[in-house]
This record gives sequence, C-alpha cells and structure tokens, in this order.
Amino acid sequence: MKEEIHMEKYVCVVCGWVYDEAVEGVKFEDQPADYVCPICGVGKDQFEKM
Repeated sequence: MKEEIHMEKYVCVVCGWVYDEAVEGVKFEDQPADYVCPICGVGKDQFEKM
C-alpha cells in the first residue's frame, strides 16, 4: 500500500504569496533558515500555515 504524504501550504503574511509544498517539491520546514519570499523578500518567520 502506498503511503500518503500530507503536503501543507503556507502563506506570506506580508504579500499573500502561497508556498505550496506539493508544487515546490520541498517541505517548508526543510527550507534553509535564510529562505525568503520570492515576491516580497521577507523571511520564513513571516509565513503562516494555512
């Protein structure tokens, strides 16, 4: 039986851009500490789980 992997989405609270783990292919928590929003440039700490 295939194991189901749950993918999350995170939204940038500054500009509203959505980080979708399924699209990006990388879990948000696995992004480096210096990851920034590709739209507005704020850090990882400015994203909230949807």
